[in-house]
Amino acid sequence: MAIYKLLLPKMGESVSEATLTNWLKQVGDQINEDDAVAEIATDKVDSEVPSPVSGRLKERLFEENQVIQVGDVIALIEVDGEEIEEVVENISAELVTEEEVQQSNVEDLATEIPAEEVSIPGISQIQESHHNETVNSEPMQHGIRFYSPLVRNIAQHEGISQQELDTIPGTGAEGRVTKEDVLKFIQQRTNTGQIPTNALEPKQHSSEKSASVEAPVPTPAAQVVRASNTDEVIEMDRMRRLISDHMVNSVKTSPHVFSVVEADVTGLVNWRNKVKDDYKKREGENITFTPLIIEAIAKAIKDFPLINVSVDGYNIIRKKNINIGMAAALPTGNLIVPVIKNVDQLSLSGISRSVNDLANRSRANKLKPDDTQGGTFTFTNIGAFGNIIGMPIINQPQAAILAVGTIKKKPAVLETEQGDVIAIRHMMYLSMSYDHRVIDGALGGSFIRRVADYLENWDINRIV
Repeated sequence: MAIYKLLLPKMGESVSEATLTNWLKQVGDQINEDDAVAEIATDKVDSEVPSPVSGRLKERLFEENQVIQVGDVIALIEVDGEEIEEVVENISAELVTEEEVQQSNVEDLATEIPAEEVSIPGISQIQESHHNETVNSEPMQHGIRFYSPLVRNIAQHEGISQQELDTIPGTGAEGRVTKEDVLKFIQQRTNTGQIPTNALEPKQHSSEKSASVEAPVPTPAAQVVRASNTDEVIEMDRMRRLISDHMVNSVKTSPHVFSVVEADVTGLVNWRNKVKDDYKKREGENITFTPLIIEAIAKAIKDFPLINVSVDGYNIIRKKNINIGMAAALPTGNLIVPVIKNVDQLSLSGISRSVNDLANRSRANKLKPDDTQGGTFTFTNIGAFGNIIGMPIINQPQAAILAVGTIKKKPAVLETEQGDVIAIRHMMYLSMSYDHRVIDGALGGSFIRRVADYLENWDINRIV
């Protein structure tokens, strides 16, 4: 018999660790190829770790609720054969298993990781900011301790000095410091009222070497709320905690400004009513308003590319790809944002298939980590809940999010050759929140107006 080492596989470019939430196999259980052995949870989604081999589970190397790094061995499987190491080497070629970042450039790498998404919703601005278009997701080494890019970025964002970071006890594999370790340290520091030694140091941009910067005023501690005997205390689940952190950090990060337009989408509604039955017979699924709106957003982004950006200090990162996330409500009441990649390169049918696939897998909790990564703009349909208008919070590190309300029949004034008339029209509000650091009212207002124009001028003879 030989031993196969089951590794935590790579789950996306910006995912470096996961929490083992549930073992699906017990020691001694027989495992078939592709059987799910364990359930894991990342900052974005829950998923399973399948076994690429058949055998018997010999040993489990992690307990439930432990944080595991990508490439760690999580279990040993007893299999038939002798040359199992070759299999392990082939599989590990696709995994992050080596510490390739040299100590000499660790500090430079830690400060040069660009802000990039992430991924839906479920999701913290700190956790998203470590996306690595230019830096891989392997752990960074400092002295004899290794720190993942996620840990590095949390420490940098919270003003944790290297000396403080080195003192944090690690609960990860081989004593590594995990995200939970850092967040626990931050919480303890907040509770004791300590201010990090480098939190009051002015942070200067490279182009402002001699700029004078005032020390920031410490944020007052949140008011303590105590439950009375008649109140029910409900502990947030893991995803709700991530959403909570993500929303708070977004408001702290971006000065939100809002624009609203009203669109006459009568032509769009009539067109969909005309094609929906034939489309369902041909494609086997419904065509909703969501892909139609997403297509209009992608067209408007091509017209106004400075909407499709992120902010890195005093740098604006303009995204080449148009990856639109669509906020989806889960049966649990939580929110997640799966992403449709390269929307501008898809046909309307292709967008519709992607929308339906991601929505179905979201509800079935079958999303993969990559499904929620890389978004550059977010769309949310609050009209599905009967709302007419809303002001959503930006999904960091993106710079804008657009919401649409329910479509309602309303009397509207139409200009005709014979004069103005009042008619019953299908009207819809579009609202957008955007980051005023980089998007001013002229750009934001023009963009959302362009989206409305594309919807209002829909080709009622279009073939899909």
